[in-house]
Amino acid sequence: MFSSIAFTTLFSVTISSLAHAAQLNVVVGGGSLKFDPEFVTANPGDTVIFTFKQANHTATQSTLANPCSMVPGGFDSGYMPVAASNTNGPFPAAEFTVQDTNPVWVYCKQANHCQQGMVFAINPGSQFAAFQAAATGGSTTTSFPVTTETSQPATGPASITTTVSGSATPSSIVSTDHKVVVGGSSLTFTPSNISAQVGDTVTFQFMQKNHTATQSTFANPCRDLTSTSTSGQVGFDSGYIPVSAGATTTPVYTIQINDTSPVWVYCKQTGHCGQGMVFSVNAVESSADNYAAFRARAMQLNGTGTSTSASPSPTGTSTGGATKTSTNRDAGVAVGLASFVLGMLLM
Repeated sequence: MFSSIAFTTLFSVTISSLAHAAQLNVVVGGGSLKFDPEFVTANPGDTVIFTFKQANHTATQSTLANPCSMVPGGFDSGYMPVAASNTNGPFPAAEFTVQDTNPVWVYCKQANHCQQGMVFAINPGSQFAAFQAAATGGSTTTSFPVTTETSQPATGPASITTTVSGSATPSSIVSTDHKVVVGGSSLTFTPSNISAQVGDTVTFQFMQKNHTATQSTFANPCRDLTSTSTSGQVGFDSGYIPVSAGATTTPVYTIQINDTSPVWVYCKQTGHCGQGMVFSVNAVESSADNYAAFRARAMQLNGTGTSTSASPSPTGTSTGGATKTSTNRDAGVAVGLASFVLGMLLM
């Protein structure tokens, strides 16, 4: 997160202190890759409330010249995951106060949402169509890592307040995104074991071949949590993400850490887990159930090269320790049976 982001509750904002200010409401996502409305005209002192609906989006400041890159020092709501089952709220929101009448350019930095036209503007004048066209007309920004541009932020707007409806107290906790490389030249997660705090995210970056990031348990390292749980837990699962040898983009999949209990992960591609392709978050290294023991158990129980469970990927359901927050796959990659067949060819 950026230092300009402060956390508070939406209901603590005192709109009445701005007697002549207007509140402009913008819906982000919720069934389509768009901001609704796509642009607004605002005066200094007005506030723009971004309300995030289903899926996982951001409201991030960019520029007219580089629509899909965050401007240095610009505001960023951060990722705002909303489960598909959440149709009645509460919904997370981010509030931005307009400082002057200069244009403010905004995009969603999730995956390739910007490149599909998911952009927004404040006071764009007659330039919004050009801004959206620039976003969809062959931007070279890849999905991972997020790149930034070298130009200066737009004059005027300087901060954004990220809010979650119904929060009890303000918080100043700054979360960390942990990057984990999946596959590539070896059947590994790199790093293979990390420590993370509540609220942190873990972003899996998928390299060549065809892998998954699927939640399991220490007892059953190479089986998905959903199929082994006796209490109805639903684990996260990226699903198969094939990446060709000549791919120029690297798809990512993000989870959020809900508590400090260990999170166990494996690749469910045939034979990979049995060869030690596993990962953990907050494994207690001083205990018998540490990462090394988890990997050894995976290889001991599943080291025969037989196929492991391949349950469908759930969407956004909370589990013991982590929640799926986002997924990004190359737009041209087929899903379902085609994805599985391609995965077998790439092994």
